Amino acid sequence: MSLNTYGHLFRVTTWGESHGPALGATVDGCPPGVPIDEAALQVWMDKRKPGTSRYTTQRREADAVRILSGTYEGQTTGTPIQLMIENTDQRSKDYGDIAEKFRPGHADITYWQKYGIRDPRGGGRSSARETAARVAAGGVARAALAALAPGMKITGYMVQMGAKHIDRDRFDWDQIDKNPFWVPDAVAAEDWGTYLDGLRKDGQSVGAMIELCVSGAPAGLGAPVYGKLDTNLAAAMMSINAVKGVEIGEGMAAAGLTGTDNADEIFMGDDGHYFGSNHAGGILGGISTGQDIVLRFAVKPTSSILQTRRTITKSGEAAEIVTKGRHDPCVGIRAVPVAEAMAAAVMLDHLLIHRGQVGEGPRGTIG
Repeated sequence: MSLNTYGHLFRVTTWGESHGPALGATVDGCPPGVPIDEAALQVWMDKRKPGTSRYTTQRREADAVRILSGTYEGQTTGTPIQLMIENTDQRSKDYGDIAEKFRPGHADITYWQKYGIRDPRGGGRSSARETAARVAAGGVARAALAALAPGMKITGYMVQMGAKHIDRDRFDWDQIDKNPFWVPDAVAAEDWGTYLDGLRKDGQSVGAMIELCVSGAPAGLGAPVYGKLDTNLAAAMMSINAVKGVEIGEGMAAAGLTGTDNADEIFMGDDGHYFGSNHAGGILGGISTGQDIVLRFAVKPTSSILQTRRTITKSGEAAEIVTKGRHDPCVGIRAVPVAEAMAAAVMLDHLLIHRGQVGEGPRGTIG
């Protein structure tokens, strides 16, 4: 069964494990003539790679991506693109003590129940290490979007860590790349650093909320009823390790609004129609409106912690477990570039589907 592949026209298959010799992605359906090389992909890989600050796992991986096929003289050829990232800093011995035990909150027990076998070294396929391949594939998608929809911009950022939230009144886009948390609030970034330092020293972890904004997306992307843009974006985010909830626009808060509060009024201006608000998050009926597409997702705390937890062994005996090794105290930090990559893949996929069905641009005119 092809359950390691996502996308329709732009299709990505990821492969590899946390402690295997390498991992990577096979990208099929990328249009030909897109300028791309390893250096361009490495920009995105460097945002996700481990060991970039004291707030992420100290596993030292260069995450150097190699393009093995699908390009010629710096351009895509339209044939499958094979991407490979070698693992160079595995410490499998860190997991020797847990080979017979299940880590609470981790996929160990469900992998065992489903397959009757699991790779305990870093979680194998369930490890967040798998997302390196997604970021590489997302780099290909970004390059194609730059050629086909140059006005589109995809930006992810953290808006919550544990019980701590950003102050929306201090929201500053320029701050996102200036701190290790991708947070658009300089004051929050400093406070969160102190907070996470304390958690890390205690062998603890914490959850996070990530927000993603896609600006410059044309109207008309997405299709009823099972090809909705928000359906595919939500599925893409939910497929990221440790994600437990996704919302579009007002999301869960819409349950507390009246129809008057929630409906985005529409007006005509000198430059065409516009919306008075964006409670819908840029998507109506599964189709993009031309406004910013805004979504958020919740990331649970890292399950691998140095705190003693109760569990059972594969034979069903009671046990205690402490997970050694190198782990992210807040996996939400590195989820930001992964979310951007997944969004890029989905947006490119829908752009190609839209063009295949109706051609360039939306069909209906207004006014």
